[in-house]
Amino acid sequence: MLLLDGQLKPALPQKVFCRLWTVMGKLQSKLRHSTYLYSRPDGIIEERVQTKAPQEYIPVHVDTVSVVATLNSDLCISGGKDKTAVAYNWKTGRVVKRFTGHEREITKIACIPKANQFFSASRDKTVLMWDLQGSSHPRQQLSGHAMVVTGLAVSPDSSQLCTGSRDNSLLLWDVGTGQCVERASVSRNLVTHLCWVPSEPYIVQTSEDKTIRLWDSRGLQMAHMFPTKQHIQTHCEVSVDGHTCISCSSGFGGEGCEATLWDLRQTRDRMCEYKGHFQTVASCVFLPKSTALMPMIATSAHDSKVKIWNQDTGACLSTLSLDGSGPLTSLAVGDISSLLCASFYRGVHLLRVDHSQGLELQEVAAF
Repeated sequence: MLLLDGQLKPALPQKVFCRLWTVMGKLQSKLRHSTYLYSRPDGIIEERVQTKAPQEYIPVHVDTVSVVATLNSDLCISGGKDKTAVAYNWKTGRVVKRFTGHEREITKIACIPKANQFFSASRDKTVLMWDLQGSSHPRQQLSGHAMVVTGLAVSPDSSQLCTGSRDNSLLLWDVGTGQCVERASVSRNLVTHLCWVPSEPYIVQTSEDKTIRLWDSRGLQMAHMFPTKQHIQTHCEVSVDGHTCISCSSGFGGEGCEATLWDLRQTRDRMCEYKGHFQTVASCVFLPKSTALMPMIATSAHDSKVKIWNQDTGACLSTLSLDGSGPLTSLAVGDISSLLCASFYRGVHLLRVDHSQGLELQEVAAF
């Protein structure tokens, strides 16, 4: 069975499904307009309706997309419930390659910096390593967790991989040999995400026990635990300079549903909070420096909204509502003005951040 427009339908061959999706997308694009909050140059926020329909490409997945990550300036990698990882040129709307090998849903993807290689994690308890230039079969299979793998982080020099799971454990792997070299376990530490600090031996980890931990990869020892939050911490991201990280929270009805900025330097204090979503915030990213004078972050949530925030003040600068997309699951930075957003019902969205007149966030395409 497949889930279409919130209803279970009989399974269809992929070609038939894609044709049906294309027709549905064209009909929906005539009826559906995304709404967004526009930040005028004078500082006034006003609601607008996006009248130009986004480009609807044939969907690259036939079910919920759980994660999207950028491989390079042109390509992204996405994965989800259809157990397939897809390399996609988000600038041209073209599928480059499909990778099959997992037996269950893909949960996380981590790309190797400056290489055409990436790792995928799955509910089948394994991690697979893939090469865009190689065959469609995995180069490595890493097996060591007892439950679904929910965290992946590649070291800055690409020599190590850290994995985390709902089995309360973190494993450190030698990428060259595929061998597990360190293991750590903490009771009730159900890992939700991992992120390696640039140019440092440290790994940031979020957990269902509402904590954010900092691990030292040298021996895989816990170096610090930040103050416990009130809700499950779903995701984390580290800034390019390695000075700060963001985490985001589960929640409902506006309770929780926030992102938090933390100082990774000596003080390790909470610096700012970003509140305005009404359901679980599933992903958060730092936006690249742009023509805007302020540093910014972006969040996506189960309320079908993407928000851009002033990193320093916590003010919401723009909100885009992706109506009909269901919960938004993952965010990735495409380039200085582009974001990629994965969703339950409408695949991956390409979003454009426009600074020409104030700040506008608009949907450009979906695939």
